[in-house]
Amino acid sequence: MTRMPTLSDRALRRYAWLVSALLLASVAVAVSLPGGDQQPDSEGLGELGFVVLIVVFPVTGALILRRQPRNRIGWLLQLIGLVWLVGAFTDSYATYGLLVEPGSLPGADIAAAINGTIWAPGLGLTGTFLILLYPDGRLPNPRWRPVAWLAAATICGLTVTLLLTPGLMDVSPDPTGTNPLGWESARKGLALAIGLFLALLPVSILACAVALIVRFRRSAGVERLQLKWLAAAAAVVASTFLVAFIMPPLVGAFTSSTGRPAWLGIFDALSLLSFALLPAAIGVAILKHRLYDIDVVIKSTLVYALLTATLVGVYLGSVLLLQLLLSPLTQQSDLAVAGSTLAVAGLVGPARRRIQRAVDRRFYRSRYDASQTIEAFAVQLRHELDVDAVGVQLQAVVNATMQPTGSTLWLRS
Repeated sequence: MTRMPTLSDRALRRYAWLVSALLLASVAVAVSLPGGDQQPDSEGLGELGFVVLIVVFPVTGALILRRQPRNRIGWLLQLIGLVWLVGAFTDSYATYGLLVEPGSLPGADIAAAINGTIWAPGLGLTGTFLILLYPDGRLPNPRWRPVAWLAAATICGLTVTLLLTPGLMDVSPDPTGTNPLGWESARKGLALAIGLFLALLPVSILACAVALIVRFRRSAGVERLQLKWLAAAAAVVASTFLVAFIMPPLVGAFTSSTGRPAWLGIFDALSLLSFALLPAAIGVAILKHRLYDIDVVIKSTLVYALLTATLVGVYLGSVLLLQLLLSPLTQQSDLAVAGSTLAVAGLVGPARRRIQRAVDRRFYRSRYDASQTIEAFAVQLRHELDVDAVGVQLQAVVNATMQPTGSTLWLRS
């Protein structure tokens, strides 16, 4: 029995760039279809973020495959980009064929049905296999194969059941249209299957996250730094989506306006755009031989995320409190807003310093201990007059903070 010939690295690189070029050309075609720009400003920004998201995945995959043509993560990134591209193309096609020029394009309703299900493989592949196989494209060990099979069955099952479910197409350019691929006689069974797969999808994502944690605890060297890059990007994405989820009810509770503020739409677009951090972090982690100091990035992210959450909480709380206190005197909220803004401005510096010390103490203990040692030495230095004693203390501080293999102190006479 003869073996099938394997492709050379050069051929794989060519295929990778060919796939990326076709994806980018298809994005340009999908975006240029009439009807794609008939959105309000905030939704238009969301569309722009979605286009950027589509482009980042395949381009990052192509850059990885240029150096490592057999890297499975690179090919997986291109596959995710292809899935989101199908969503963008079917959305533009259905919008034109159903809303802009009804009846002008064949199969526009089928494109709308496909567009309503594309989120399942796009989100599923990003949340499961991209995490489970990162960074070397292999499972942490063979015991995680059931998790991979569960994720694959969930993604495929959810996609098929969504595609065959009869009724209105809520997630489509025309939410009033019915699914042309709906299987009416199997409505009850499909409803049960959708409920099952919707429950299994977060279970699969959580299991893959546990696999990433296990891999991180057993890793060392470059692989550990690569995992830190992905963890940092995932933390930013999760935090952004959490804020985007809780901000609308908070704004509705603290303001009396009935309309949705435009800045909330902008923030939703930014939360969607934050998904681009995942392929970007993966690309940096895999392609960079000497990785940047990711600990500095993580620390800065923690500090400024906590600082932002603290200031937003203080601002909203103070606005509500001042409005309650001032309501007998005035019906205007300008004074409450001005007072809250001044309070937040005064808290920026002290809050940042306190949060940074707390983060250092919890996550960067060696740095925190070193800074505490230097501060104590600086206080003691003010009251020390003996030069020899200062020299001994200085060497002790250097040994405690820098931990050199040896140290020598030379004093100019």
